[in-house]
Amino acid sequence: MALYSLPRFADARGVLTVADVGAQIPFAIERTFLVYDVPSPEVRGEHAHRTLHQFLVCVHGSCLVLVDDGNERQEFRLDVPTLGLYIPPMVWSIQYRHSRDAMMLVLASAPYDPADYIRDYETFQELTSGNGRDMSG
Repeated sequence: MALYSLPRFADARGVLTVADVGAQIPFAIERTFLVYDVPSPEVRGEHAHRTLHQFLVCVHGSCLVLVDDGNERQEFRLDVPTLGLYIPPMVWSIQYRHSRDAMMLVLASAPYDPADYIRDYETFQELTSGNGRDMSG
């Protein structure tokens, strides 16, 4: 996982933020979706992907993202559209503490495939030989 600073260009007409495949996004994009209107106490994610790459940008508002690769756990605050979080395959991800106005853009390397999801943290730990940390609270 890696946090990318996205280029920002501003003039009298407004602001433009860019993310190019091969520069800031390290995979070809095959799917995009938006996550929004998430009640603040709710948690999104709580899964890993076997092969899918994702790039998260909170284009409005803010949220926290907890990522865990089985060895290291990191928390990121996404609160400006000039920050993008790359989440490679086999990284557990949880998004939470969404602001009321949060809108998350997700760029993905492949179309939706339910078989690519690892939804059980114990299974994820077994697959990554994790150190047994409990992500549930």
